[in-house]
Amino acid sequence: MYKFLIFPLIFFHSKAFSQNDLNLRNKKIIYDSTFNQLEKLVKENGSFLGGVFLVENSYGKPLVSSEEFYLYIKVFKQLCKAYTKTLFSQKYNWRDSTNHLFNRSIFSIMKDTVSIQKDTSIVKLFPFSYNFSDPFGIDDWTNTFVTKLLATHKGNCRSLSYFYKILADELGAKCWLALAPNHIYIRNYSQKIGWYNTELTSGTFPSDGWIMTTSYTNPDAVISGLYMDTLSNQQSIAMCVYDLARGYEYQTHNYYDGFILKCCDLVLKYHPVNPNALLLKAETLKKLYLHEKETKYPKITSTKSQMEATYIKLAKLGYREMPDKMYKKWLKKLQEEKEYGDKTQPKP
Repeated sequence: MYKFLIFPLIFFHSKAFSQNDLNLRNKKIIYDSTFNQLEKLVKENGSFLGGVFLVENSYGKPLVSSEEFYLYIKVFKQLCKAYTKTLFSQKYNWRDSTNHLFNRSIFSIMKDTVSIQKDTSIVKLFPFSYNFSDPFGIDDWTNTFVTKLLATHKGNCRSLSYFYKILADELGAKCWLALAPNHIYIRNYSQKIGWYNTELTSGTFPSDGWIMTTSYTNPDAVISGLYMDTLSNQQSIAMCVYDLARGYEYQTHNYYDGFILKCCDLVLKYHPVNPNALLLKAETLKKLYLHEKETKYPKITSTKSQMEATYIKLAKLGYREMPDKMYKKWLKKLQEEKEYGDKTQPKP
């Protein structure tokens, strides 16, 4: 546990989402507007932080306001900078020392208990924890949000990994999002250590082999780049577009107006082998095809052929769904075992 001075930390109280006053038409207007902003953002390779807030804000009244959100990020940025100063004594004598130590400080701030001196008192900042009760946001989609993570100190692989990357971007440090079946984690690089994985759901640094085995990742999917590859900043912003599509799906269950497909196509424009976008596109096309079939849609469409082509592409890339039973087993193991994988902090 570490003690050091920092600017006054501001804590925010949770606010309830209010969505009932928005009808489907108004929601579509909001989602279309957000899509247009994200389309510009990803094209310009802009701010990942901005993309994340745009998506979460479009879902409804956020748990924290825009001002609170950006202030919270600023405070954690200051906290990481202050903590990094305590690490320089470890004498990491490589050219990327600042980048490496920034990444270490982000991990420690997120996964360790830190004491902060505020005026004459000491305030404890506790680690962010994993939301085992609803990790996929099935009961409440906002359980996947960074804003929810900041308000409750609990999150899932998406919100934890997104928050890590946001802090790294703000600090000017390098890290990369990476995908595994039903999972997002962080990839890091150090000149001394080489590539290593940062798993924020458990606070560990697992090997590639451990991730492949526990997530049932097909080796062909790694070779094709479907899984375990680093996402560029532009591809990370494209992930925000995928998140927008999922939020729209959760709120409207409308697979037939073209919005979800439009989002998937934009993601795939910048990340052609994005497994989440490919699967959502295939499943949406399947629902659209069945709808056309049931309603005896008079016009001949290419829906069926597009659906088949997308499923075939996924198969060729090595996609294999992680069995529900095995994922629940993995979650149980994660919850019950305090030590697994490689918990050793990469040392300079």
